[in-house]
Amino acid sequence: MTAQWDALRARLEETEGRSILSLFETPDRAAQFSAQTGDMLFDYSKTNIDDATRAALIGLVEAAGVAEKREAMFSGAPINDTEGRAVLHTALRNLDGGPVLVDGFDVMPDVLATLDRMRIYANHVRDSEITDVVNIGIGGSDLGPAMAVEALSPYHDGPRCHFVSNVDGAHIADTLRGLDARTTLVIVASKTFTTIETMTNARTAKAWMQDQGGNPSAQFAALSTSEEKTRDFGIPAERVFGFEDWVGGRYSVWGPIGLSLMIAIGPKGFDAFLRGGQDMDRHFRAAAWAENLPVMLALVGLWHAQVCGHASRAVLPYDQRLAKLPDYLQQLEMESNGKGVQMDGKPVAVPSGPVVWGAAGTNGQHAFYQLIHQGTRVVPCEFMIAAEGHEADLVHHHQLLIANCLAQSEALMRGRSLNEAREKMRAAGFTGEELERQAHHRVFTGNRPSTTLVYPQLDPFTLGQIVALYEHRVFVEGVVLGINSYDQWGVELGKELATSLQPVVEGSADPQGKDGSTAQLVTFIRRHQS
Repeated sequence: MTAQWDALRARLEETEGRSILSLFETPDRAAQFSAQTGDMLFDYSKTNIDDATRAALIGLVEAAGVAEKREAMFSGAPINDTEGRAVLHTALRNLDGGPVLVDGFDVMPDVLATLDRMRIYANHVRDSEITDVVNIGIGGSDLGPAMAVEALSPYHDGPRCHFVSNVDGAHIADTLRGLDARTTLVIVASKTFTTIETMTNARTAKAWMQDQGGNPSAQFAALSTSEEKTRDFGIPAERVFGFEDWVGGRYSVWGPIGLSLMIAIGPKGFDAFLRGGQDMDRHFRAAAWAENLPVMLALVGLWHAQVCGHASRAVLPYDQRLAKLPDYLQQLEMESNGKGVQMDGKPVAVPSGPVVWGAAGTNGQHAFYQLIHQGTRVVPCEFMIAAEGHEADLVHHHQLLIANCLAQSEALMRGRSLNEAREKMRAAGFTGEELERQAHHRVFTGNRPSTTLVYPQLDPFTLGQIVALYEHRVFVEGVVLGINSYDQWGVELGKELATSLQPVVEGSADPQGKDGSTAQLVTFIRRHQS
């Protein structure tokens, strides 16, 4: 694909220094550089992508064989080739589709049967005296359901949901404090039921429940494939919900890992979430490249990160209930595409995934937007906003929120020239050298790219669309970069070393063989432990 990357670098040279604002001299610029599915609009017109650049970007998609690899994924082929697995989180939301075969076996009957079991159990919990649910997991077993539960809080009509992930004892202690052990359900989410952080927290929660008058044998459920280990822990089979190895942790909220969400919003709400994901799947498979939201979101990302060299991207939902979405997408994108080796074992030829970060607006405006607007590094921004909020008596709040969102993307593009800054300072009464000094502080370079995703209202269906949109964006970028987006070997080494370090930290082994820094740190910490 060298020719395609070279063509894009040529486009960058040809357009360098061009004003994004000047592109709007074409009257239909906004419409031509947007994509839509149903009532969801993705506007990428505030970038320096023009017709020729878009055509060159689409050339990447075609040269990489995205269409063929997309169908391989949906059909159950083992596209996770370092682990020899299919990648079928899409099957978990395939409510109206046909069979999905893995090694000649249709997985859909088991998927739908598990979903039915979840519905029955969720209704049982919702009709019981359970007031609180504590989900214990880590990574995708925590970030996905925690994000979704908070996002859909207007639809909660079930027990309160809490999430514990960090092995830091403060997390489990602060979460359990104030809960009634007699009316709390604990869900332990670990595919193998061996994840050290999760199982440490699970044992602590079990001891707490026993000490406080609860009944762990009736008030624990497991999201795991290990019947033996869950049984040994004391959780009967009817409260164990398994999922296959073709569902990666960061893609797992659609199945049993989403049980806490189903309990919070009910099975009908969870089905709407699944249907939103299914709707985006259909759009992704059917829409032409230039009209395909996941494809264009991916191509804009590739243009900014791999061609323009912008090392990070900010995800900025102007929706307080999506405050956890940047964290969720951080794992989804950086664990998936933060790789340095291609499928064939050779080094990736271009920079791989950017740093993904962000926060909900308008809070971010009073934190890091200073750097985004006037810092020396360009940070492409991805805004998202609902046309309508849920608070009918606070419409003026939402109108102000929308105004802020749209104003920020306009300001990033438009900027403020030195002459404009001089006029403002002159009007403020400054003169001479002080006018000039003050004016320079108020210059905004502008020409900073952003995209905006707009949807009618954040409901379960829309959240499903958004999550699936970003999943498929990751897929497209991974295929173009030639990497496997579905393994995560980068998390292994630190975990292995932590296991060997634990007895050293506890004092039952010496730090011999460790580097001088690690040995010094262990010695210092042990000296200060009571």
